[in-house]
Amino acid sequence: MKINVVLAEDNQFLAETMREKLSFFAEINYKFRAKNGAELLDMLRVDHNIDVVLMDIQMPIIDGIEATELVKNRYPQIKIIVITVFDDNDTIFNAIKAGADGYLLKETGPKDLFLGIQDVLNGGAPMSPAIALKTLNLLRFSKIPAFEQQSKNQVALTKREVEILEHLATGLNYQLIAENLFISPPTVRKHLENIYRKLQVHNKMEAVQKAKKQNII
Repeated sequence: MKINVVLAEDNQFLAETMREKLSFFAEINYKFRAKNGAELLDMLRVDHNIDVVLMDIQMPIIDGIEATELVKNRYPQIKIIVITVFDDNDTIFNAIKAGADGYLLKETGPKDLFLGIQDVLNGGAPMSPAIALKTLNLLRFSKIPAFEQQSKNQVALTKREVEILEHLATGLNYQLIAENLFISPPTVRKHLENIYRKLQVHNKMEAVQKAKKQNII
């Protein structure tokens, strides 16, 4: 039986590279590529007969962390392997917390990528060696329990959403925030909509005040 795989990746070159890696294996049925999390969700509404999503982290509109959480909430049967160049502790923790089933670096070769897909479908949690070591260190130094001890009322925001809130707190407008973060003003507005929804606020001032009160920024 074929393994239905989709890719969420905004970079055309990296997407082609990933597709080429998958092409070596007859068992893989590459169904489609989404350029961001929002496009992925739209495509899944049309066809969610998917086994595995290979998820990039840094994408416009809806990034990989938030997309992982949304996909897992709507289609819990779909396995998600984060495929990224980011191996910092916060990104790893946020990806796991969002529901990622595996975490591989983009430098992963075709064979190890295929083995990771098979592993995740068999109930495993594939991780690149460097990621596995960092995850062990997170546990060893009790970083994850520290997060769990936070107030139950604290809202989980993505790294990008926190960055935007931090910029808002300094009084910057949409255009300057977009320039500083190398994204477009419409993307900033989209992130703000998500921030308002998550924090249950109605404007920038309320968002910043609530974020400071909950120690988000």
